[in-house]
Parts: sequence; C-alpha cells; structure tokens
Amino acid sequence: MPGFFSDVFGVSTQVLDDYGALDVSLIADLPLFVDPFLLFNSDKAEYQELHNQIVTYLKFLKAKSESGKVSDGLLKEWYCFKEIRQNWLGYCELGNDGSGLGLDFAKALHSSLHLLFQDLGEEKVTRGTHLEKVCIIKDGVGRDNISDFATNLIKKYLMEYTQQFALERLSESQRKLRVVERATFNYALEKWVSAKYVLPFYNGDHVILTPKDILTKDENWINQNDLVDKFDDIEASVPDAQLRGSVSNYFYNRLEHDDDKEPTKKQRREAALETLREYPWLVDFYIKLKEETGNEATSVSEDRLRFVRLLFNEAVRQLTSLLPADFYDVPPVGTYEEAHKRLAYLKHVIEDQGGHRWFLSAGKPIRREKDLHVLYRLVWYGTKHDFGAEADDGRGPVDFKISYGAKDKSLVEFKLASNTQLKNNLKKQIEIYKHASDAQHGIKAIIYFSQEELDRVNGILSDLGLKGHKDVVLIDARGDNKPSGSKAK
Repeated sequence: MPGFFSDVFGVSTQVLDDYGALDVSLIADLPLFVDPFLLFNSDKAEYQELHNQIVTYLKFLKAKSESGKVSDGLLKEWYCFKEIRQNWLGYCELGNDGSGLGLDFAKALHSSLHLLFQDLGEEKVTRGTHLEKVCIIKDGVGRDNISDFATNLIKKYLMEYTQQFALERLSESQRKLRVVERATFNYALEKWVSAKYVLPFYNGDHVILTPKDILTKDENWINQNDLVDKFDDIEASVPDAQLRGSVSNYFYNRLEHDDDKEPTKKQRREAALETLREYPWLVDFYIKLKEETGNEATSVSEDRLRFVRLLFNEAVRQLTSLLPADFYDVPPVGTYEEAHKRLAYLKHVIEDQGGHRWFLSAGKPIRREKDLHVLYRLVWYGTKHDFGAEADDGRGPVDFKISYGAKDKSLVEFKLASNTQLKNNLKKQIEIYKHASDAQHGIKAIIYFSQEELDRVNGILSDLGLKGHKDVVLIDARGDNKPSGSKAK
C-alpha cells in the first residue's frame, strides 16, 4: 500500500531529509501545524522575510478594520481561506479535507485587529508582531486557524519550494503544471490572484511539500493555554507597580470560588481571560517572555517532529507491512464482525508486535486518542465499507461509524483509560450514539499505559457489569511488560 510521498514518487527519505521537507502521508493528514513563531525566530533570512510578509498583510487588514464597516464579501476575500489540503497536514483523519477558515474566523479576527495590534509594526514591549495574538483573546480561534492562516499567507513560497523539488528530483510523468488559486495577494487590486506552478501530481491532485523546521505538533509556541498557565509570571513582569496592582486586583475580583477552597483550574482560566480582555496590553508581556525563551521553540518542534515521524511514518510502514496480503481485498462482511476483526489486528500489533513504542516519546507515554484514531483508520484503507470518522448524527460526534448498506451499521469509540469521564461515557455514550445512528452495534476500545490505569478500568467495568464484555476492548500499550525491542517483531 503506497503510504508516503517517498513511496508514491520513488524518492528516498534521505533525499527529502536533505531537502528539508517532511515526508507526508498521502493517506491521512499528519498532525502537524505551521507555527508562525518558527518563522519569526529563525536564523534563515528567507523565513524572516516570510514573517515580514505576514506582518505586511496584517497591516493591510488593520487599515481596513479601522476604515469602517467591511462587507461579508470582502471579509471572505481577505480572511476566508480554504484549508490547503494538498500539504496533508492538520488533523483530518479521513484523507485530507479540512474545514479551513470560515466567516466566523474572519469576523473574530477583523473585530480584534485594532485592539490587539494597536502598535502593529511599532511594538514597544515585544521584538516584533505576532499573528498568534488573535488566538489568545478570542476563544474558538486555535492552532488550526493560525496554521491555516499562516500557510495561506506563505503559499507562494511553499509552491516555489515544492516546484524546485519537483523539477530537480521528479520525472516529467510525476509532475504537472497546475493553476493554484489564491497563490499571492495583489495589493493594488486588493485581491488574491492565481499563479501556475509545476508540482508533484498524484491521484488527481497536486502535492505540496513543507519544510520540517516551520512545523510543530500540538500547540503553537504562543498560545492561550500557555498564557493562562503563565499568568502569574506575566503579571509580575509588568514594570509599573500601580498597573501591576490594578491587574492583580481585577483578576482576584473576577476569581469566583469558595473562600475555604483553592480556585479550580477552570476558575483561574476564566478570571485570567477576563483580565486579559480588560487589559489586552498584558498579552505583549506574555509574548515578550516567549520571545526571550524562543530558542526553546525550535527544540520543542524538533522533539515533536521526531515523535510524529515515529508514530506516523515508522508505525504506518510497520503496520502495513505486517498486514496479511489480502487484508485490504477481502469481500465485505457484516460491519460488526469486520470492526472487531480490524480492531483485534490493531490490538495485536500494539501488544505483541512492538506497536506500543509508537506511543512513547523520550520513554514516556503520549496519551492521545487522536493518534490511535489515525492508526485505526489505516487498517480500513481501501475498504468497501462506508467508513466515517467524527460522524455526527445529532447527539455529538462519534469516533467511527462503519456501514454497509442502509441497515448494517456499527460504531467504534476510542477512549484513554486515564479519561476522567470514562465511567459516565461507558454508561451512556455508546447507547446514545447507537440510537441516534440507528446502529446495531457499538464497540468501545480503551487504551491503557500502566497497571494503575488497567486497575482503574477494571474497577469501572466491574461496577458497570461490563467486565469481560466482548464490545469493550482493552488495548495494552504498557512498556514495562513487553519484550525488548529486538524480540518484539
């Protein structure tokens, strides 16, 4: 099964490494994101220029936001970008079709620009301008939005970067001249315009390569969760004692909690965000702290990239190489039997073939349901069943819905053993999903990383009368009860 760019185009991974490009999966998006801070903080002049181009575009948008009301049509033109699916990045588990940036994002950013970027280009506290500011104040604007926005603003560079590789390393039969929409912004016309590039071509579409050193996994270096965690440090960094006192007083007046109890993390978060909205200039002191430790951003990115390579490159290659020759070609049977069969195979690889190592980074477990989702998706590659991820039938999303025809439907839900809501979820969720989807069967897969987690799960299952139930599948991803790497083959 061709899985990665190197497989499909017959180039070695070393060639891609030497070029600096990520060897992307052409089956499912890799959970990586463009982090604008890695452009800002880079020693490479070309990356710093890319960041300058982002700032230039922000200046244009700010000027428009200050000029008065802007129509929805212009908001769509200036802010709304489709996700660039051809770079195969993000967190779409089926193929590479993401949601992109819609009108809600446009309105959120447009309404925030004049407040968040009052001194845009003339910053007095920070060393530069940072697009990530908008995700700090506005809820619902996260890493995906910032990555998509930044990726679209550097689209011309990515096309030229990919074109150079295609012309130097690929045969004429592997590349095509493509018209790429919204490739560059024409400031005179105030609109995005198309351009032509020679690009790698596969399965009816072109492919875009991305440099590894501008990518990160999980959160951007500058992000809202980190800001809330560092709120005390930010407050303490304000040089003016009177201002510092006002901020502290406002924060504690907004901190609603019982006097005899410590505030919860949620209460502190809400109070911190309210304070930041009242004193938006505090964000600059947070960003200054992040700039001062910017050298750590690169090392974090490299560490996360190593983990992604292990999980999604090596794991996928190993997983698919272990599959029986006819695994993807067997005629479809009932969805319930097939869902169990493919889940059992994934369980076998994780427990008995060394697959547990895919969930380790620096010897520590990475507890992410999404990573397990991608691997389960791979054992369904090419299936004749209708296999859907993140299906929403009116009562919330379910991880996977497998159907064959109108009446044969089954659901599969993955959970971490460490999930604090596991008991309630087991008790209610699958039955709700089955009813909403008219599915005949619901299977729950639970992955655990320690004996303590296993004991907790068994206790929950016993309480609910589900211990030993066929439709509750436990997956052992522990590292302390497995054979050594040389034996786990």
